[in-house]
Amino acid sequence: MPTPMIIDTDPGVDDAFAISLAALSEEVDLLGVTTVFGNVPLEATTLNARRLLALCGRDDVPVAAGAARPLVHAPLRRASHVHGADGLSGRSAALPEPGRALEPGGAVSLLVSLLEAAGEPVTIAPIGPLTNIALLLAAHPEVREKIARIVIMGGGLAGGNSTGAAEFNIWSDPEAARRVLVEEPVPCVLVPMDLTYRCAVDTAWLAKLAASGPIGAALEALTPDYSSHYRKALGWDGIVLHDAVAVAEAIRPGILKTETYPVEVECSLGPARGATLVDRRRQGLRAEAEGDIAQGHIEVAVDTDLDGLRSFVLDRLAR
Repeated sequence: MPTPMIIDTDPGVDDAFAISLAALSEEVDLLGVTTVFGNVPLEATTLNARRLLALCGRDDVPVAAGAARPLVHAPLRRASHVHGADGLSGRSAALPEPGRALEPGGAVSLLVSLLEAAGEPVTIAPIGPLTNIALLLAAHPEVREKIARIVIMGGGLAGGNSTGAAEFNIWSDPEAARRVLVEEPVPCVLVPMDLTYRCAVDTAWLAKLAASGPIGAALEALTPDYSSHYRKALGWDGIVLHDAVAVAEAIRPGILKTETYPVEVECSLGPARGATLVDRRRQGLRAEAEGDIAQGHIEVAVDTDLDGLRSFVLDRLAR
């Protein structure tokens, strides 16, 4: 049976690949997409998500707009220098116009209605700041039992990309991230940038995608600004499909190797704000130092078959 799934997203080029991966996968029953501020402002992320679903022929999937800002502090910076001013390398207007109206009531309302109507627990894949998910769990704790797991792209074990300490999605709303990762008793998988960087794809992979058909060609055409950024970040011609790596795990549990660790999120206003603190000491040492902590233990993705993961994503995007 297909996995019932909801994606919460801030498209973004890597979000575009991730949304398309879920929308085109036979293993997924894509119930809905909710949008959040992040890479670009909410109006742009919402239109991008709707256009991407139209590209994939999925106007059956409802979309609702969510949080336009973090829970507590105003956002310090967008990521338009990575994704382009519109979030898609200036190419969003080249995508098809949405064929379905935006859902009224907002993201949390849609999340609640989809979860309540689901016949089995739903996988949620948040691939942007965690504001919508924190609001959902705070305001509607009764839906926890309808969530199979939350597969999150975010965090960095050895540092960040927005600052030396923090990865962009967590740094954009640390208070929301702490609520979801530390305070809520819902199964979570954290897919950090340490692993997603290792899953980067090269120009040969992108050329195969572009040659696969109209959808692949349209996705590859969204990458110029993103490729320019990652040429500098990687030191070679390629891009990092951060969010698609997390969605691959949401689609096929176990495609990423995970280990369970206590996790904390730094919410101070100092230079470490937004850092994900993953305690990778052996369990006995942790217990000896701090006691056995019940909350904040989540699965953290640490490894995968890199070529297998790249093939998995390409195969579904090229269908």
